[in-house]
Amino acid sequence: MRRRFSGDRLVIASHNPGKVKEIAELVRPFGVAVVSAGALGLPEPEETGSSFAENAALKARAAAAAAGLPALADDSGLVVPALDGAPGIYSARWAGPGKDFSVAMEKVEKALAGKDDRRAHFACALALAWPDGHVELFEGTVHGSLVWPPRGTRGFGYDPMFLADDRDETFGEMEPAEKHRISHRARAFRLLVEGCFGDPQ
Repeated sequence: MRRRFSGDRLVIASHNPGKVKEIAELVRPFGVAVVSAGALGLPEPEETGSSFAENAALKARAAAAAAGLPALADDSGLVVPALDGAPGIYSARWAGPGKDFSVAMEKVEKALAGKDDRRAHFACALALAWPDGHVELFEGTVHGSLVWPPRGTRGFGYDPMFLADDRDETFGEMEPAEKHRISHRARAFRLLVEGCFGDPQ
């Protein structure tokens, strides 16, 4: 039995402004006020997990314990089979200390040089943790392929080079509402809503 979320305040356990904005938009219909871990001055825990789910749970538990409030963490990234699953859980690290994803996208493109297989998928694990340490986990993926050069200025991260299956626009070109409908995070979020939130207000 899933534990239900019954509060009206939620910590988004992320220091990534793009991710915080996207998750805040997803929870808005439930009348939940959100605050980011960054705004609360919470440190970023070291991501020592070996999977998206482990890292999401680690971040959510740390934020919930520090803030004394339920916390929602996301761990997500780009998985490229031709690169043995890289950048995977290291997707943000490929962007370097300045979190420059144009650098990360170039790294991916260089690594793919001479390879015919440009398939990729975005994976997302969402972890909802309570201050007592309880965690609920949900995962979603969206499959597609990688284009070059990157297209579009919307979204964040690797969005401008990711073309979802059966789509003409990259995630960087897509209207935010459309991306929220089909993205890996949206798919994980739908499962989270079914499991922990119930109907929108």
